[in-house]
Amino acid sequence: MRLLHTADWHLNQTLNGWSRDAEHEVWLAALADVIAEEEVDALLVAGDVFDIINPSGEAQRLFYRALRAFRERRPGLVTIISGGNHDPAGRLEAPGAVLESLDVHVIATVRRTANGLDARAHMVPLPASGGEIGAWVCAIPFLRAADLPGLTFTAGEDRGSPIVAATRRFHAEMAQAAASIAGDLPLIAMGHLHCQGAAESEGAERRILIGGEHAVPEDVFPDAFHYVALGHLHRPQTLGGGRIRYAGSCFPLSAAEIGYEHGVTIVDVEPDGIRHRHRAIASPARVIRFPENDFTGNGAMALVDFEKALVALDVDPETPADLRPLVYVTLEATGPAATILADAERLLAQAPVRPAGIRVRRAAETGAGLTLPVASLAETTPESLFRQAYVDANGVAPDDSHIAAFRDVAGEC
Repeated sequence: MRLLHTADWHLNQTLNGWSRDAEHEVWLAALADVIAEEEVDALLVAGDVFDIINPSGEAQRLFYRALRAFRERRPGLVTIISGGNHDPAGRLEAPGAVLESLDVHVIATVRRTANGLDARAHMVPLPASGGEIGAWVCAIPFLRAADLPGLTFTAGEDRGSPIVAATRRFHAEMAQAAASIAGDLPLIAMGHLHCQGAAESEGAERRILIGGEHAVPEDVFPDAFHYVALGHLHRPQTLGGGRIRYAGSCFPLSAAEIGYEHGVTIVDVEPDGIRHRHRAIASPARVIRFPENDFTGNGAMALVDFEKALVALDVDPETPADLRPLVYVTLEATGPAATILADAERLLAQAPVRPAGIRVRRAAETGAGLTLPVASLAETTPESLFRQAYVDANGVAPDDSHIAAFRDVAGEC
């Protein structure tokens, strides 16, 4: 049996005002190709299908068209979607009765009965080649404080984290009930949270805070779960000796994700165990940070070098506007910041790219700070204040023309 684990699509995302809808459409079509090529039996989407709680009509249509395309390309495909912290849980679950006719199962909220956790409502059977059940999936959505049993912040003898303790109790209860249903068959869990020790990426991931905490240890997932398919962190990575896996985001959703190898995880459930591998999917549009190969974001470049770099991109001018490269740039403050920004914006407007972010790094940010002496109040003059304010804003001292302009204005006051 072969599964495809993916997460963090963030449909309806915008970046610096640019819609990512066209990129998502291309990526979802590529995902359909992978599902067909890999002969996938079940698709696991571990949360954050959408980027915002109120996605647009077009984003929702894109989602449903993709689900239909997956099924058309791979008849018999079972799709299981669990909710993430960005997702509108009720809206995801609302068309459940219709989606189940396509064998699409959505679990975006924790299900309970009068007697407690309804584990069976979180369980989806996966048929083997002969039609019998070959494995089970236990879909656990993003957990909110109200979902955690016995959560209390009252001080007591146990000095450990109440969040970790409650999260551990929840997963222990779920695993015990799920294992009783699955029996000897492989049991795969889905979740959406941050495990301690995993790498975060800035700019797109929202820290999940419950009681001031955002991460839990990987051992909250009992060994009864043979594979744990997680969402929320956008870098593909593995924890728990290979048992716990983040598939990562679909393509770079922020500058911090430029260096990641985006794609999906192919999971093979075999008689002798479960194995997984990364399957790369090319990004529909380039996301570039200048200076290039600066994955830390601490570098900066001169405006003249940036102009040459834009020309060297050699982008086909016929590329649709919404699939052109997204460009981040950090420029050296070799002059007034406002002037540098205006010149950079002009260059970007003339190039077949989409500006994602422009920053002017002042000398003070690189350790070569320019600071004028601090005078006492009695020694301070409006002109000295202007000089320091100019340095603070631009990273360089004002020249004679700036001082002359200030004096002209000051003389009129």
